Amino acid sequence: MLVIRLQRRGRKGLAVYRIVVQDKRTSPTREKVIARLGTYDPHKKETILDKELTQKYLDNGAQPSERAIGLLKLNGVKLPSWVAEPLKKEGKLKNADKLRKNQEKEVEEVEEAVDTPEPEVGGDEKTVETTAEEAKE
Repeated sequence: MLVIRLQRRGRKGLAVYRIVVQDKRTSPTREKVIARLGTYDPHKKETILDKELTQKYLDNGAQPSERAIGLLKLNGVKLPSWVAEPLKKEGKLKNADKLRKNQEKEVEEVEEAVDTPEPEVGGDEKTVETTAEEAKE
């Protein structure tokens, strides 16, 4: 079975992808490719695609990957009816209760801190001064 998939090229941190037709059993990183349909640069959001050749392989039964389906749709390639739409996964958080917006606000502790009077600093300073004066005499 033939598959239309992305093949990663480029250096570390600067990937560029080839859109290729391969046998399903081969690894995407392997150079053994049946046809090169185009390229995709995710940094520039630029896609170069041979639409006629792509349509030929789709009509003959090549199965596109989920990422390839999105790129083909953006470039106006007509997908056959048997191509399944990629499922959108719902983003579920593992520990949603730990988020600040989901925690209860601790208003009571803030009110208690405001109500307690602060100790006067002036009284302590006088006793220190008098002891210093007594020490001089």
